[in-house]
Amino acid sequence: MLRSKLRSLFVGAGSALAMAGVALAPTTASAAPALPSHTAASASEAAPASSAAGFWSCTIPSGYTYTNTQNTLNCSTSGGFRTMYYVQPPADGLWACTTMPGYTYSNTQNTLNCSTSGGFRTMYYLRTPQTGLWACTVPPGFTYTNTQNTLNCSTSGGFRTMYYLRAL
Repeated sequence: MLRSKLRSLFVGAGSALAMAGVALAPTTASAAPALPSHTAASASEAAPASSAAGFWSCTIPSGYTYTNTQNTLNCSTSGGFRTMYYVQPPADGLWACTTMPGYTYSNTQNTLNCSTSGGFRTMYYLRTPQTGLWACTVPPGFTYTNTQNTLNCSTSGGFRTMYYLRAL
């Protein structure tokens, strides 16, 4: 009987500590906002967001990239789960799921954030091309004056060439 009460006490204390740890765990500033709810929007909420702000969308609008995905019923036209994208305009220093015209990238990482089917995908660290930048691609209007082999640009786990850019 005493052993049973002690076990109950320890299980209850462990659960309380676990809940407190989850509640007190720090969150990152780069986390994407939660999915929208299914409530009607007021006139002020329906106003378009500023062009620099990201938002959840069922499609990727032209000129935008995405930085996160979620499977949801919100975008479904047939009752099944579909991918919803957290879309943002491209910007220097943005980790994005796609490369964008007018930008290069200087680093990659494998992540589930960009997944549309449950597997790992490559995420790119977008950079505005400029002279003196080590980049994974040579964009139009640039040449390069040096190279190095690196894992930074890898999309498949092997070494790739990185270029030291110079504007033409």
